[in-house]
Amino acid sequence: MGYQDRGYYADRSRPFAAEWSGVNAIIALNVAIWLANFIFAGNLFEGLLPRFSLNEIFCLPEDLPRKPLSFYTLLTYGFLHDPTSPWHLIFNMLTLWFFGREIEAVLGRAEFLRFYCASIIFAGLGWVVVERFSHPTMAAGAPLIGASGGVMAVLAAFIWYYPRQTILIYGVFPVPAWALGLLYLASDIGGLGDHTSHVAHVAHLSGALFGLLYAWRGWSLEGMSAGPIAAVTQWFSRRPRMRVVSPDDDRPTAARPGDDPELDEEVDRILEKISRSGEASLTAAERNTLTRASQRLKQRHRS
Repeated sequence: MGYQDRGYYADRSRPFAAEWSGVNAIIALNVAIWLANFIFAGNLFEGLLPRFSLNEIFCLPEDLPRKPLSFYTLLTYGFLHDPTSPWHLIFNMLTLWFFGREIEAVLGRAEFLRFYCASIIFAGLGWVVVERFSHPTMAAGAPLIGASGGVMAVLAAFIWYYPRQTILIYGVFPVPAWALGLLYLASDIGGLGDHTSHVAHVAHLSGALFGLLYAWRGWSLEGMSAGPIAAVTQWFSRRPRMRVVSPDDDRPTAARPGDDPELDEEVDRILEKISRSGEASLTAAERNTLTRASQRLKQRHRS
């Protein structure tokens, strides 16, 4: 039985078909928090339920450096949206749904969740730094809420991986992904000088920058569990993404060396790991094994 016949390899073409993928979990959490805010922060059940706002508790304050105990808001703000209108939530979650599934297929569920949360933190840090630098002596302005920073990171990574993929703007106008990225970039840069806007353009740009750097450098956030030093070392060590390919097809495919049972078994294990945890979870030795398997496959096609 070839690798393409294995059950886990067949699922590789539908990595987001599982009911609780990383994208689905993020969307469900955002919707649940919005509904809780809608119920408790509004007057829907006034007199029957206590009134409180999750946005007031978990939003990211502009003067975060003066509130070090509120560091957790660098992450929590990214799961909050305006409870008075669903459109902020809907737009962000639709964008995440369309583009996040493809990125999760590349990274795997666990790494995608780490990437998404890191994107929110990076976008929030960028917003705080720029806001404090632009008027350090002024009183704190409006706090930051919304998943846009993380969503923009996902979109930026998608554009890096699939720059020529056709996207339908408003479901009608076809443009390549790179052109859509330029439109967003121009919109956010143009909005930086508009002090009456309620859109956090700096957070958008910060999130997009993180997404591009992550995809370009081939970072993996798996090393964060080993401590900050190991994580930083791994971040700044570029790891090329390897693929086992058939000479007649540039899409990722399976290899069956056939003449080396031990290599056959090892590649089988590695492909299962890719299906479970994503390509970013591979070690350097495992990538070298896939390279050797690919070379053997090419030799077989030539013979």
